[in-house]
Amino acid sequence: MTTTETPLIHMRGIRKVFHTDEVETHALSDVHFDIHEGEYVAISGPSGCGKTTLLSILGLLDTPSAGEYSIAGESVARLAPVDRARVRNQQIGFIFQAFNLIGDLTVFENVELPLTYRDMAASERRDRVQAALEKVGMTHRARHFPAQLSGGQQQRVAVARAVAGEPAILLADEPTGNLDSKNGESVMELLRELHAGGASICMVTHDVRYVAHADREVALFDGKIVAAHEPSPAMR
Repeated sequence: MTTTETPLIHMRGIRKVFHTDEVETHALSDVHFDIHEGEYVAISGPSGCGKTTLLSILGLLDTPSAGEYSIAGESVARLAPVDRARVRNQQIGFIFQAFNLIGDLTVFENVELPLTYRDMAASERRDRVQAALEKVGMTHRARHFPAQLSGGQQQRVAVARAVAGEPAILLADEPTGNLDSKNGESVMELLRELHAGGASICMVTHDVRYVAHADREVALFDGKIVAAHEPSPAMR
């Protein structure tokens, strides 16, 4: 793992409160959280503990009620929507449990789509898509549609889409949640290979087997970080 003096991800005092009628729900409470460049972090905890809320804030899909958040030294907690979209597109790669591929686009087009929102020549987009598909072993499926792929293959395409933009960090939300054990292990091995190649990864998971893939586990309970440590040797 490579560390830098300035964390890639830096959160201090993050709170998230949801208001519904007269009910106030504290999803996150005073979260302090750093990720360094090249680090692989697993966020774990029971259902409803705030894992997905934290990942949504990390990915700029949601804003905190209070606290400071910076990516690569840039404060992002209070950015205007257009600037949030820019940072999200250029700095963050998403891997979702449900794949979130577009059915009427080919594999190649799905991976290319986020790149079309950048000022990038078509030839560069093509080269990046090709390289990303090679990384995940899906070059031979470039002209197929998502419905023609297995769940494991669709998740590999989703990983390719996430890495094609060369983001600062990959955010994975239960990336094996819709896969059987064999395909789940295959996707986890792919993430491990990406990490070995220098990728920074933050993964939400409830599966203790997959926590063992990470450099560090951050455990949440009732919206608070209750532990942060390396996975135990037994888990590895």
